[in-house]
Amino acid sequence: MPKLFCFGLGYSALVLARRLLADGWDVAGTCQSEARASELRGSGIDAHLFERGPFPLEDVTHLLSSVPPSDGGDVVLDALPADLGVNWIGYLSTTGVYGDTGGAMVDETSPLAPTSSRSEARVDAEKGWLARNGHIFRLAGIYGPGRSVLDRVRAGTARRIEKPGHAFGRIHVEDIAGVLTASMARPAPGEIYNVCDDESAAPADVTAYACDLLGVAPPPVVSFDEAAREMSPMALSFWRDNRRVDNSKMKRDLCVTLEYPTYREGLQAILRAQN
Repeated sequence: MPKLFCFGLGYSALVLARRLLADGWDVAGTCQSEARASELRGSGIDAHLFERGPFPLEDVTHLLSSVPPSDGGDVVLDALPADLGVNWIGYLSTTGVYGDTGGAMVDETSPLAPTSSRSEARVDAEKGWLARNGHIFRLAGIYGPGRSVLDRVRAGTARRIEKPGHAFGRIHVEDIAGVLTASMARPAPGEIYNVCDDESAAPADVTAYACDLLGVAPPPVVSFDEAAREMSPMALSFWRDNRRVDNSKMKRDLCVTLEYPTYREGLQAILRAQN
């Protein structure tokens, strides 16, 4: 019986976990509160609090970490036994490790030039996971049910910020799960994959499209310079880098066909499910 242990049963990892449960896998992992652990156990996931290790890894065949590194390094790597024997290890990283290319395309061979301490920590974490024969998945901006621009439009918090020439990559959470399961079927320890859809797009265009789907007037266009005055340092950091991400290796090596190749198909599917 294959068994996945996931460090960090968050938004993306849970989509994968539920998909594998439906296929007959055993699934276990960590979360941050006893209330959450109890809820997950009720859905068939053997959940544990991270701070209450050690963890039941003896019969695990596949291991995934979605836990971001802290200032002190990657706490999951530090918690793993040296003799961990599994068929597949995956680590969810970010395309932020590439830094700013002024809109130029990056692929998995591009130099890493992180522009924030968070992304620098990711680079260090990737090295640690590669040393453990892990697979690295560099994720673009994640969206899906309950976490999309549709929710922000409905809440009245969506903004149409315009920064000419600036585009963001995205990936639907279900496509993340599809990529991970495809990698599990074709293990290649030490490989790195960019995980993003086929079209980087300006955030203002995505907001306008969401408003059109919902049949509401889009918010007025605001220049980035004006919007930046009210942004938190965290929000500003996401606008610091401008790059486009090549996903051809993911599709070629893992034989992946994206269910949502652009934000249009993804937002349409979210709205259909909500309706």
